[in-house]
Amino acid sequence: MEKTLVLLKPDAIQRGLVGEIMGRFEKKGLKLVGLKMMRLDEAVLREHYAHIADKPFFPGVSKFMKSSPVVAMCWEGLGAVNAVRLITGITKAREADGGTIRGDFAMSVSCNVIHASDSIETASKEVPRFFNPDEIHEYYKSEFEHVYNDEELN
Repeated sequence: MEKTLVLLKPDAIQRGLVGEIMGRFEKKGLKLVGLKMMRLDEAVLREHYAHIADKPFFPGVSKFMKSSPVVAMCWEGLGAVNAVRLITGITKAREADGGTIRGDFAMSVSCNVIHASDSIETASKEVPRFFNPDEIHEYYKSEFEHVYNDEELN
C-alpha cells in the first residue's frame, strides 16, 4: 500500500476546513495512518520547497506557511498518491475543477488550502520529513474489505 503526505496549509486552518477536507479522504476509502498539528520552521520549509527556495517569491511562501500551524497527515491506500492528487485538484486553484478541494475552497496559487505529494518518489521523501517512524500507525482497517476486492488486498 502506498503512503502519501498531505499538509493542510494555514488558510485551511484559519478557515475551519480541516474536518471537511479530512472527510473527503476518508469517504474515498483511504486510511489515515499519521496526523499531527505543527508549526513549520525555516529549515523544514527550505527543504520542503527546495525547488523554489531560490526564487524571489519564496520569502512570501515561507511567511505564509509560518503564519499558522499546519495539519500534517499521512494517508495510505492502493494508488494513494494519485487518488489524493485527484481529490486535491490542480495547484492553480482558480482553474481547479469543482468537486476538488482546491476547486471548492481556494482561489490562489499559494493560498490553495492543501499540499499533496505529487509522486510516489516525492511521498517517500515527504512522509519522513514530517513524521517519525513511531508516528505512522499500522493497523487493520476493516473498511478495506468494502473498499477493495480480495485480489487487490492480496
